[in-house]
Amino acid sequence: MPGVGKLLKQAQKMQRQMEAMQTALEAREIDVSSGGGAVQVKINGAGRFTALKLDPEFLKEEPKLVEETVLAAVQEAAQKAKALHDEEMQKISAAFQVPGMF
Repeated sequence: MPGVGKLLKQAQKMQRQMEAMQTALEAREIDVSSGGGAVQVKINGAGRFTALKLDPEFLKEEPKLVEETVLAAVQEAAQKAKALHDEEMQKISAAFQVPGMF
């Protein structure tokens, strides 16, 4: 079946593209700050947190405020990393066509 061979080649190409994309995402860094810069978070495009910096003066604030601000920064960073990952994945999967499936 000639269609199966073509499909297999497309799958192999997609796998190589996904591996390259993962490597590229690991190298991309996203910076997020919250609380007027009191909390700074770095995350790579693969979703791995790489740094967290807290202003020492900010730590003197009420603990609940500090917790909420740190949590907001972490959540925003994770959301941005996921959006970047999804965007890159969409680019790869859009090129992959399964005959008769779409």
